[in-house]
Amino acid sequence: MEQLLSKLVDKEIDIVCTAAASLRGKVVKVEDGVLQLKDDEGELCYVAIDKIVVVWEKRDRDRHPGFIFKS
Repeated sequence: MEQLLSKLVDKEIDIVCTAAASLRGKVVKVEDGVLQLKDDEGELCYVAIDKIVVVWEKRDRDRHPGFIFKS
């Protein structure tokens, strides 16, 4: 997974982690088992690579991974 993520540096991705958390951001760095993402507001997020279940390149700005609940 670390090799795959390294190929996605400078690309925007969506990821889903084991705890059903979903994140979107631009890949800044992949190092020592940690993925560094930057969100739309420029904030950094660090994700343990071994917790990532699914990853794909961002396709659509309005579509986020996971379920959408309507009330």
